[in-house]
Amino acid sequence: MEKSEEIKETGTACLEGTKKNHKIQLITIIGEIEGHEATAPNTKATKYEHLIPRLAEVEDDEEIQGVLIILNTLGGDVEAGLSIAEMIATLSKPTVSLVLGGSHSIGGPLAVSADYSFIVPSGTMIIHPVRSNGTFIGVIQSFKNMEKTQDRIVDFIVNHSKISKKRLEELMLNPAQLVKDVGTLLEGEETVKEGIIDEVGGISQALKKLHEMIDTE
Repeated sequence: MEKSEEIKETGTACLEGTKKNHKIQLITIIGEIEGHEATAPNTKATKYEHLIPRLAEVEDDEEIQGVLIILNTLGGDVEAGLSIAEMIATLSKPTVSLVLGGSHSIGGPLAVSADYSFIVPSGTMIIHPVRSNGTFIGVIQSFKNMEKTQDRIVDFIVNHSKISKKRLEELMLNPAQLVKDVGTLLEGEETVKEGIIDEVGGISQALKKLHEMIDTE
């Protein structure tokens, strides 16, 4: 597949001929995270069946030395998002994430799954509990399953950032900020102060950090 087609279809590209002759894999996570059910045809989406094989290829490719993940997502399928986040977190190569626009809901675990994370000053994150639509059969059992899923998300974020579990849950259950909902919207600098994201910065800072990490490998 030609590079232009690869970008169009999967949102990935190899950055070669860089300042330090490092070969870097660029991965974008944009729009809605699509899981087992397809999104509407006119909806921008990141498909996990595209990213999972690509991340496996990255891990097995000796020439690729680092991964840059750029995010601008409203969230989406929880299981798909967590599976992508786990894949990124378990890569043996240096990884850096950069939040552009937003990284909401399940975008939170994706943003912190990298070894080091950046967010632009105007970037945002919405932290909220797991939601579910539709009719439940066996309400108590379904609620317990949602609680377990919520715990998985909380544990992942806590284990891959500097925020405490207590503080993260406070942000998730905040009833004062989102209209008719619970949760918290954080802007760029606030995500760093809360210990979720490592640093405020843009593409130049993210690439510089990734080059530095590759050099120290």
